[in-house]
Amino acid sequence: MPRPYNPVRPERERLTQLDRQDRARCEAAAVAAGVAESAALSRARGAALVADMGGQRRPGPIRRLTGLDWLARKGRLTPAQKRVGERYGQAWRRAEGAARIGSSLNLVPGAGRDHDALSAGEARAASMRRLAAYRALLKGQGDMVAACDQICGAELTPREASANGGMAARLEGVLLVALDLMCDESVMAEV
Repeated sequence: MPRPYNPVRPERERLTQLDRQDRARCEAAAVAAGVAESAALSRARGAALVADMGGQRRPGPIRRLTGLDWLARKGRLTPAQKRVGERYGQAWRRAEGAARIGSSLNLVPGAGRDHDALSAGEARAASMRRLAAYRALLKGQGDMVAACDQICGAELTPREASANGGMAARLEGVLLVALDLMCDESVMAEV
């Protein structure tokens, strides 16, 4: 049996829908304000952030630029310097902890997983050798090694890695000299 017509029902549904739309708009505005605040704080700390427009009117996701990407985007690095910096950073991250060997308590002999732990250890050792070769090209200069570790390895911008703007400019200059030294060596093709 059909329900009798109730003139209040369509109005109630319309008001409920408007209320949902208003709540969604308020939530979207709160999220946008939170993202803007987080981005502003990161920028104040020296992080380089870019909004991906993706061909749209509205900005897309915000992504953090690495130190090398930021310098290259500003035109301060040559492609060769960026390449050698990326190789140094990859070796640093693998050697310094990003590729730590996990617990061996879960390994079952003969199950094939022990091979994974050994190959991870071998890869880390190879990265340590590559990192040592890069650092040898810097002739033991601690400032250059520190600049490469912070900007290439930890992927910080010069501003994030230093206390103030003057120190950031000095760090950037030291990094550029270090990358030039590593680029000039023909030995690095084999490393």
